[in-house]
Amino acid sequence: MDLVSLFITSFIVNNIIFMQFLGACPFLGVSKKIDTAAGMGIAVIFVITLASIITFIIYHTILVTFELEYLQTIVFILIIAALVQFVEMFLKKSAPGLYQALGIFLPLITTNCAVLGVAINNIIYEYEFIESLVYSVGTSAGFLLAIVLFAGVRDKVDYADLPDSLKGSAISLITAGLMSVAFLGFSGLQL
Repeated sequence: MDLVSLFITSFIVNNIIFMQFLGACPFLGVSKKIDTAAGMGIAVIFVITLASIITFIIYHTILVTFELEYLQTIVFILIIAALVQFVEMFLKKSAPGLYQALGIFLPLITTNCAVLGVAINNIIYEYEFIESLVYSVGTSAGFLLAIVLFAGVRDKVDYADLPDSLKGSAISLITAGLMSVAFLGFSGLQL
């Protein structure tokens, strides 16, 4: 039951976008269309999960063993950068439409603070391997949920009759803020 609780908490209660405010750049940049947002969310799930597995193993087998914990951030960034390159090459070959739709935002996963944040949180929270995996999948699935919901709302807002001063980025930021407040309602959820 603890793993289910950890998953739900990382998925909804402590949503990476709305509660931890990590990963806002791709959240705002790639959320104009639902299919593009879903593609980015799936790519982030893959990268966060794989990065968490690899960083966990390297941290505990190499960095801790040789007392090199102070290199954690640099090593994690290098691992994430390599994984993003792998995902980019894979999408270019297997899903060229999605690759084109994601555009510049795909390489920006490298600098997505959510990916690095999850890898570091796994160490800070002292999760075991399975807990780390569940936390990573739950958090990245929460990112997917947030970005797809936001893309759906943005799609509807595009057809709304708004004053010129609210069109574009202004209404997007207001909407993101309201969604964050809505997710705040889950903060009292006890599992």
